[in-house]
Order: sequence, then C-alpha cells, then structure tokens
Amino acid sequence: MAEKRAASADLSEEQIQELVQKSHLAKKKAYAPYSNFHVGAALRTEDGTIFTGCNVENASYPLCCCAERTAIFNAVTEGCRTFRAMAVATNVESEFLAPCGSCRQVMREFGTDWTVYLTKPDLSYRAMTVGELLPCSFGPDDLNKPKVKGK
Repeated sequence: MAEKRAASADLSEEQIQELVQKSHLAKKKAYAPYSNFHVGAALRTEDGTIFTGCNVENASYPLCCCAERTAIFNAVTEGCRTFRAMAVATNVESEFLAPCGSCRQVMREFGTDWTVYLTKPDLSYRAMTVGELLPCSFGPDDLNKPKVKGK
C-alpha cells in the first residue's frame, strides 16, 4: 500500500493511516466550484495534534487557498510550529500528486526534514520529505547569511 522513499517521520503504520484517512475526509469539505479539483490535507504536529485543511477557491482565482496551506495556517493559528508529517489527498487515481510550489515553500518555512505523504483515493501513499519536494530551497536560515554591505 505504501511506496516508501523517505523516512516515515517515525510514525507507526496506524498513525500514517489515520493521517491519510483524515486528509481524505478533509478533501470532502473542499470548496472547488471552478476547478472541481478537491484537495484535503492533514498535518500532524510534534505533539501529535492533527490539523486539517481543504482547498477553498474564489471567483478571483489568485485569492484561492490550497489545502496544505490551510492546514498549516490552522496549526500556526493554534500556536503549533513544529510538524512531523502531512498527508495530502486528491481524487486522482493514476499517480501521486505533489503540492504546488507555493505550498512547498510554506511547508519549507517549517523545516525540510518532515514527511509528506502523497495519497491516492485507494489510501495508498508515497512518502517524501519536504526537502525532497523542494530541493535547493530558500528558507528562514538564508536570511541570516552574510550579505554585501552598502548595496
């Protein structure tokens, strides 16, 4: 059922399946009247709390918010900033779909070594780290690197 490439965030198979199932439940709440592309996400924090999110579209397309960012923003709103894993669910059966670039960059804000489970409707998954999803990334640590003065 699983295609494992990355470390599985030290989660048990039961914990992974819980995360995968919650992402698929969140997908059912998506508001996607324009694309009809429903996405759900479930995010497990370091303390084991799970936050979910779904995509929310808008007639003004740039104002849409993806499921992955919704889950992260929900967690941050509740004071959580250390994540262990996220499961992402779509209705695509033929392949494991990865998050968009904006979501990958938001994920990267909170580290590169946590696991993302890309899932299919049959609940199978592929595990990757944020670092694998967004190699050569820019993050908070880059802001503190030495810079040329006066320019």
